[in-house]
Amino acid sequence: MRKILLALCALCMLLSAQTGVKQNIFAADQIKYGAPPPFIAAGAQVAVLEGDPSASSGDFTIRLKMPDGYKISPHWHPKRENVTVISGNFKVGMGDKFDESKMTSFAPGSFAYLDPEMHHYAMASGDAVVQVHGMSPLQFNYVNPADDPSKK
Repeated sequence: MRKILLALCALCMLLSAQTGVKQNIFAADQIKYGAPPPFIAAGAQVAVLEGDPSASSGDFTIRLKMPDGYKISPHWHPKRENVTVISGNFKVGMGDKFDESKMTSFAPGSFAYLDPEMHHYAMASGDAVVQVHGMSPLQFNYVNPADDPSKK
């Protein structure tokens, strides 16, 4: 597996040199996490892999690292959200009220896409990492404005 990854990196560098196009490749240990933006509750960490999630347009890819029991209150996004579970288990529920009994648990490798304005909530079951990609800007609209961490 390591030889395949090294060969892929070498190929990308060769193509980059020939085409002048910058390629970005991240080994898992090269991903740098930091504090989340104010609209995401403290306790999680975020890594921006590609693009600018706060820009007015363009693609973005981020990873969200959450400790066991970390909760994301009911919310919706104005643009489609695409989520891949990288590690741990990620529980998701649909609707306007956080109800753990109505959540479905997703294991690593699981994928979901949530259409604009689809109301949902989530929780890490064990330490979890999810990757989110979509079109900027990334916005959280909390169903209950009191749940918005940026307002606290």
